[in-house]
Amino acid sequence: MAKMSYYTDAWGMFYDVCPCDVHVTDYLEAHGVKDANVFHFGTGTHHHVGIRSQENGLGNRVLGITASIEEAEAYTKLAIERPEVSRIYKAFFGDIYVLEPKLLPNFDVVALVHLCEFRTPAMDAYGALTDRQLVDLFTAKLNPGGHMIFYTGSMAWDRAQPIVEQWAKDAGFDKTEQFKTLAVYRKKS
Repeated sequence: MAKMSYYTDAWGMFYDVCPCDVHVTDYLEAHGVKDANVFHFGTGTHHHVGIRSQENGLGNRVLGITASIEEAEAYTKLAIERPEVSRIYKAFFGDIYVLEPKLLPNFDVVALVHLCEFRTPAMDAYGALTDRQLVDLFTAKLNPGGHMIFYTGSMAWDRAQPIVEQWAKDAGFDKTEQFKTLAVYRKKS
């Protein structure tokens, strides 16, 4: 039986290398996104999206996923030290490519900022979704008027961009803006 693919390192806050998490919260704040359910792919040990969402008073709730044991442990410590953050921010350890849709709520914002960065052929052994199937899963979980966010500065954007562009065409989404390093899409009205 195949073992789950997971990230064998931890990612701190390296804004000069990967500003996507800060740009996600900047986007939410700049656009006044309030009282929203947010899904975030890749938490980092910094857990910026969850912490900032608690601090900025917009009332957004964040569900994050990480495939890093160290990042999951950092969340556990955060939840113990700052329970006010854990009220609106939950992060869990797992492989995003094997999420069961029926276990997920609907979201107003989905930030798939690490699309195509971690999917490997070895994951086929346990039935992992493809990157396109992952985008389709979250499209089905997106509330009307919701935002899909992708990171154009990703180390895998050259692979993710054609998937995102084809998905947008197939699913009826328009790129509504380029916000800093983020490509933001919404369903055509």
